[in-house]
Parts: sequence; C-alpha cells; structure tokens
Amino acid sequence: MVPLSGSIRSSSLKSTGLPLASSFCARFFAASIIARCEDGGVLRVLRVFGLKLSGRISQVTFEQQTNELTDGHPRLAAMLRPMLAARAALREQYGVLHKMVLEIVRREPTCQRLMTIPGVGALTAITFLTTIDDPDRFQRSRDVGAHLGLTPRKYASGETDRNGAISRCGDVMLRTILYQAALALLTRTQRWSALKAWGVRVAKRRGLRRAVVAVARKLAIVMHRIWADGSEFRWTREEATA
Repeated sequence: MVPLSGSIRSSSLKSTGLPLASSFCARFFAASIIARCEDGGVLRVLRVFGLKLSGRISQVTFEQQTNELTDGHPRLAAMLRPMLAARAALREQYGVLHKMVLEIVRREPTCQRLMTIPGVGALTAITFLTTIDDPDRFQRSRDVGAHLGLTPRKYASGETDRNGAISRCGDVMLRTILYQAALALLTRTQRWSALKAWGVRVAKRRGLRRAVVAVARKLAIVMHRIWADGSEFRWTREEATA
C-alpha cells in the first residue's frame, strides 16, 4: 500500500482547514483504491489450475462466473469459497470508506471547484488537496507537474541534449490518480473542452499513452491554478482569456 506519511504535515490543511482526521481518511482511501486487488487473488488461483474467466467480467457476476467455472472441480471450489467470502467482505467495507470520502468532499468548497474539471472526481480532488497541502508552496502552477514527476528527464552531455521518459519523482499515488483522470477525460468525457481538444491532437501525433501523460501534467497545472485563484474550470479558450 502507498505510504500515508509525507503528505499530511499539520493538524489541518493550511488553505482549506480540512481536519487531520478527514485528511487521513481521504488519503487512506486513495491508497486502498490503488493497492486493492479487484479479484481478491481468485484469478491467480484459477490460472494455476489452467482455468480462466472468459467474456465480460463485472463485479456483480464475478462470484457467479467463478462458481460456474469451478463446478466440476470440487476441491478447487472449496479452496476458492473462503477467498470469495473475504473479497465480498472487503468490498463491503470499501463501500463504507467510499461514503466517508464523499461526505468529506461535499463539505469542502475547493474540492467542489476542482470537480468542475472534466475527468476529475471526488478521489482525484481530495488526493490533490491532501498531497499538495498548500498552493502557495508553488510560485508557478507549471511547477506542480515537475514536482509530481510528470515532466521528462533531461539528458545533457557535451553536444548531446535530449529529453527522456518522465522522471516519476514525487508522490506516486497522486501521479497515478492524475493519469487515470486524464485517461477518463480523453476517452470517456463526452463534452469537448480546449483541454480535451489539445490532448486529442497530442494523441494523433505521439500516441494515446504519451497524450495521457501530457494531459495529466496539464490537469495538475489547472487544478493548482483553480485552487490558488478560487476560480472554476473554463471549457473554452475564450473563457480562459476573459
């Protein structure tokens, strides 16, 4: 699981007054959503026995499909039964944590503003707040991308000067969540915005994977600016320059 230390440094978030307990809860939930295994290890056990779930696997039908697959293997079914029960219990408690985080976000005005950005949900907003802590830590919004390891490494030696892969420094959890938010913006958000149009153009030139990283970096910049100046997301360039 991703460590919780290093991001919550005071009894409340400096710019929002979010209590430490709420910050810890939000951070813990974000860590658990990344670390949790959706199948509870069941798929790995099935693979050992040469079995594989086929077709579309949903969370609702996962247990039913597993039971049907192991119908002719009584010993394997007996092994998987406690694993499926443990998975169901974990998912139930995961739902409790989810409700706690949503309640925190509803009471936090900054989170509500951040969630006006397409692709940014409650988890992304609260993780950004608890990680950055204070927007005044950065004089320029574009520095946030570098702080989170979303900018390319620089290789310079003699006449050689080229960019490498992203540095991946900084907070792993927030970087992961921003990547997921950027992917949702590019592939799931129906309404077009200047940010999505820019990301689509990058995807056509450099491929979807690089475009998602670039949009994740842009999201970090936009989220910091919205937090710092108290504004909301501007869907068009005209709104941004107004």
